[in-house]
Amino acid sequence: MQIPPLAERRELVCDVLIVGGGTAGTMAALTAAANGADVLLLEKAHVRHSGALAMGMDGVNNAVVPGKATPEDYVADITLANDGIVNQRTIYETATRGFGMVQRLEGYGVKFEKDEHGEYAVRKVHRSGSYVLPMPEGRDVKKVLYRTLRARHVRSRVTIANRIMPVRVLTEDGRAIGAVGFDTRSGEFVTISAGAVILAAGACGRLGLPASGYLYGTYENPTNAGDGYAMAYHAGAELSGIECFQINPLIKDYNGPACAYVANPFGGYQVNADGNRFVDCDYWSGQMMAEVKRELDSARGPVYLKLSHLPDATISQIEGILHTTERPTRGTFHAGRGHDYRTRDVEMHISEIGLCSGHSASGVWVDEHAATTVPGLYAAGDMACVPHNYMIGAFVYGDIAGEHAAAFASSAGRPALPEDQIAAAHELVYRPLSNPDGPPQPQVEYKLRRFVNDYLQPPKTERYLTLGVEAFDRMRREIAGMGAHTPHELMRCAEVTFIRDCAEMAARASLARTESRWGLYHQRADLPESDDATWFRHLNLRKSAGGELETLTRPVAPYIVPVPGFVRPDGVPDVPAPAGADLAAVWG
Repeated sequence: MQIPPLAERRELVCDVLIVGGGTAGTMAALTAAANGADVLLLEKAHVRHSGALAMGMDGVNNAVVPGKATPEDYVADITLANDGIVNQRTIYETATRGFGMVQRLEGYGVKFEKDEHGEYAVRKVHRSGSYVLPMPEGRDVKKVLYRTLRARHVRSRVTIANRIMPVRVLTEDGRAIGAVGFDTRSGEFVTISAGAVILAAGACGRLGLPASGYLYGTYENPTNAGDGYAMAYHAGAELSGIECFQINPLIKDYNGPACAYVANPFGGYQVNADGNRFVDCDYWSGQMMAEVKRELDSARGPVYLKLSHLPDATISQIEGILHTTERPTRGTFHAGRGHDYRTRDVEMHISEIGLCSGHSASGVWVDEHAATTVPGLYAAGDMACVPHNYMIGAFVYGDIAGEHAAAFASSAGRPALPEDQIAAAHELVYRPLSNPDGPPQPQVEYKLRRFVNDYLQPPKTERYLTLGVEAFDRMRREIAGMGAHTPHELMRCAEVTFIRDCAEMAARASLARTESRWGLYHQRADLPESDDATWFRHLNLRKSAGGELETLTRPVAPYIVPVPGFVRPDGVPDVPAPAGADLAAVWG
């Protein structure tokens, strides 16, 4: 392939530009279109089967169903799971809008489990309320959403551009006004002018290197390489909690979750090699992961998800969910080893590190309107900092982002796109074609992610983190020398730049927070204690005016929902929102 001239490009225009066609992006497109916006939905793969929802989902972790739980229960649970360092306003939106989203999805054709009385069959995993709602036919979720996107009344407002990969958000006077990228099949250069931009590009799942060494054998969807994190950072937006890593339990030797969230409500539980239950924390969090790692590192390891004690009918029900949705190769994996849940429990291990707000708390800083700190730029889904937001939260914030981005775009001007930013993006995209004999992307990415494991894997220390910063800075030169020949290889090379950006952010944020917090997520071996006097606050980072990474702190806003048994160390009193009040009005 030849490098296309800078002037030869496809120029697109829209009211609302959405980056990412997964869970949050699809819902954002539907809502923005319903609010009158002309929407352009960009997906670097194909919307029909893209994102973490590509193979469906086995259940919902945070369905706040009236009569089963209250929004206040849920907000309190998530607050405790994150050591109190949350913006409750954002979590409250998921808690209060989540049930309406379940019903909306049902209207599209998504099916949730019901009991014999026709009630939602929610199950308990969290401390207080019951929020886990299985989806026996969850494999069809993405298919249903795509069919909804292609409905005639939606198609008139939503243009889907598959195989287009943006690499930078374009800004003018500090406002997001579009994006620039390329076609991953033809290599064509593409610019987009937009009234507002929504980033919904998923987690940074391809950060740490799996124990298998396989680049794409990650816990998270491996196509989610931190694209949105990097684009938000380079656009000047703040990111938050990047030191609070995502680490999850997974099946040993298999790149998929052990799915205790599915199995535990049916009676499964975690045991050590002696057959004893060992988990004290009753919520899947960094504290629980610390307990799992402690057991693995002791003479009581390995650990297992125990299912063999369950009745055959219950195991069949679990298999019907786990072996047909999200990771349908799970059953094939067990069968290949001759393992049956009825006679052998599932050996568990710990995943590589990643960045994700859906399962942890690391993401782009947003308010309850999904707005970032850059006007006209919104974020939703696993890359937006709404802790433990899961699938329903991604849908909710996609909905919120679509609504508010459409409103912003309706009155936004359309300045000329900045040619200097476009030229810089052109250089970033096509640089590997200038080095056709340079080291290929898999080799460079493997080296980069091995450094992530070497220097960032908890427990963290200042010495290792400092070496990590040096390594990631040094990797800039090696990444600049990568070679490519095809548009697909250009896509993979661009993803490596995103991974490097996320690795540096993770290292610098981990150095800045000089304490341990969130269990294994930010465990500093050299600073093992929490320091509430200094660090009961959000640690944010952003790109400075001079182009350097800088950190800053934000106070934890007053809670709008009391948390029983938790006393804020900073003494800030709660400010409950009046029933039915607009939170934006309450908070000014």
